[in-house]
Amino acid sequence: MSETSLIERQLASGVLTLRMNRPEKKNALNRAMYGALAEALEGANADEAVRAVLLLGGEGHFSSGNDIADFAGFDAKAGLAEVLRFLHALVDLEKPLVAGVDGLAVGIGTTVLFHCDLAYATPRSSFRTPFLDLGLVPEAGSSLLAPGLMGHQRAFALLVLGEALSAEEALATGLLVGVGDEAEALARDAVVRLAAKPPEALRIARRLMRGDGAAVRARIEDEAAAFAERLVSAEARAAFAAFFDRRAR
Repeated sequence: MSETSLIERQLASGVLTLRMNRPEKKNALNRAMYGALAEALEGANADEAVRAVLLLGGEGHFSSGNDIADFAGFDAKAGLAEVLRFLHALVDLEKPLVAGVDGLAVGIGTTVLFHCDLAYATPRSSFRTPFLDLGLVPEAGSSLLAPGLMGHQRAFALLVLGEALSAEEALATGLLVGVGDEAEALARDAVVRLAAKPPEALRIARRLMRGDGAAVRARIEDEAAAFAERLVSAEARAAFAAFFDRRAR
């Protein structure tokens, strides 16, 4: 495992731990990171030694969302290939997925949690999806999954209005299963317990509870088409320019 790797991987006790490792960018995801995450999840499905997957970020920043500089260069849906590969890998994953969050969870840092079977966070964590502020639209199937989890109005406030959720609010909506100062330890304890269960029974139980992923896959594709279109819109270009201007000051 390279110290310079954007995604650190470790397999122990049947748990594949994936840690986003781009601290200088608060774990903003670029295309290379999406590709690495997709490869890891696809590999987890094929590896009988992997019983469950744990997704972690860094101290104070789970993920600050998409790397705007990376996305500003996209000019076609082909530019979203790595993103789509990762999102489909999330839907196709047959092993339990558990997350431990500390601090910022922005954009995909929040929407990835809709695909987790269990997610824990520290009290200082916050969850925000500023898609509309960037002239974009929700992604990762969140436009389907969020209303089903928290109802239309709460989901609309999160995904469209751009209101942030505190850790306690995220717990109340069902986005999280637990909040604690040692969220990573809570997540690790849960995922180790899952990995120790009979694997075939675990796989079947998870499939029964999650149901057919066809609707989620279809929504991801619909969102991606709209997202790609929005990336080259005048609204998005103006929002990106304003973002870079603020950062340069």
